[in-house]
Amino acid sequence: MKKNILIGLTAFLLMISCKDNKDVLNSLADYNNSMMQKGYHFGDKLTLPKEVTEIAENISISFGDSETSNLVIDPKLFTLGDNEITFNVKTKSGETLNQDATINVFAKNPEKNISYEIVAEYPHDPNNFLEGFLLEGNTVYESDGLKDSSKLIKYTLGGKTPIIEEKQAADIFSEGCAIVGDKIYQLTYQNRVGFIYDKNTFKKISEFPLSNELREGWGLTYDGKNLVATDGSKNLFFLDVNDPLKVVRTVAVAGNKEAYDQLNELEYHDGFIYSNIWFKPIILKIDPKTGEVVGKFDFTKITDENIKNNKDHVLNGIAFKGDNMLITGKNWSKIYEISIK
Repeated sequence: MKKNILIGLTAFLLMISCKDNKDVLNSLADYNNSMMQKGYHFGDKLTLPKEVTEIAENISISFGDSETSNLVIDPKLFTLGDNEITFNVKTKSGETLNQDATINVFAKNPEKNISYEIVAEYPHDPNNFLEGFLLEGNTVYESDGLKDSSKLIKYTLGGKTPIIEEKQAADIFSEGCAIVGDKIYQLTYQNRVGFIYDKNTFKKISEFPLSNELREGWGLTYDGKNLVATDGSKNLFFLDVNDPLKVVRTVAVAGNKEAYDQLNELEYHDGFIYSNIWFKPIILKIDPKTGEVVGKFDFTKITDENIKNNKDHVLNGIAFKGDNMLITGKNWSKIYEISIK
């Protein structure tokens, strides 16, 4: 009889404990969900719910194979944007509870909404599924994508007829490109390879493999020291120009109230990196040292005029003509020159 009572009491206490543990984890999940939009900044301390802290002997955060008991948003551990982590709560009764969470870290300073004026329009071949877009002097260099139609072309701004055109193999899907001296570097989407061409003749000089740190090849620019690439994530990848397989450093990007991913076409100008976001009518102005978005252009009206009935015809081209910006997109019939106010 006593044995049955003990078994029943143990089961009852276990049931209460399981319920309490579930309540603790639900409280932790609710807290994290409430903070995802508000986000954190570097240096902020995580203030967890009392339902968690009251029963905890120790609380730690796991980042893959790493773990810390420091509940401060430390830039040595966190990046801007979304951070996938696990809370580990060791209770005073000796149990360990785990709760997966996403911690968004935002830039401390609000980005500026940058105003502009359209000062000129130029023709653009609407057959070109644009991926990379460069201007040097009055010459446009353009990388166009899609399998069976990828190519690298050069033409004069104001015209559409190529001066030189280099068509690529049918299985190649070309992406962003960048000029470095007398060379053009070009990425491919999922072919895991990049090309280096002679800028003047478009003769292919060599190829290079894509680093495994990049899941795909998207945008590409040159900051005067390193190639800078995107792969559709929140990251800017700085590549060794002499060995593009080598990632020198990685910088995550976020604004003051928004985490960005799908960073796409890039342009480096006057100390900043400009990036469009795939399927969004905006261009970000990014501090390459920190990844903070310091400014944002809204090109909704221009984009709407060019998308028409095809959602794939997105904004996807950034170049600079002096201090003015040139923008265009996939299969757009125009290039727009923008005066920045």
